Amino acid sequence: MATVSDGRLDPAAMQRPSAEARPVEAIIGAHIAKRALFVAPPLILLFGVLDGWLGAVSAAAGVAIVAANFILGGWILATAAAVSLTLYHAAALFGFFIRLGLITLAMVLIVSVTDIDRLAMGVSAVISYLVLLSLEAVAVAKGAERELEWTN
Repeated sequence: MATVSDGRLDPAAMQRPSAEARPVEAIIGAHIAKRALFVAPPLILLFGVLDGWLGAVSAAAGVAIVAANFILGGWILATAAAVSLTLYHAAALFGFFIRLGLITLAMVLIVSVTDIDRLAMGVSAVISYLVLLSLEAVAVAKGAERELEWTN
């Protein structure tokens, strides 16, 4: 964010696109979705053992919904950053609530259309959301995401 020489925020900076040319948020969303491939099998196996095929399919649906949510969130933020910092802030705040609503809507639609284990899908969604978010935070903090290096 650009500041004036005396340390104040430059109001015009809020109306300009991000100086970062790469869609960093979309890259992070893709990384999170890739990590879902490691998070999903234990959840699918656990609920498959507990509830059979129905539990396994339900767990897979929960993880898939969360992975799609992270990809959508990254795309929304990257698109907003290309327009202006003000729009980016609005997309971050309101987009989070909209995406939580979309998760809920997707789960309600799936439950209404097909026979699915609600508990397995819901627990898998919550666990995968928290685990994927934590794994990405640790990876970024450790510098494991080389294409996100701002010093390149």
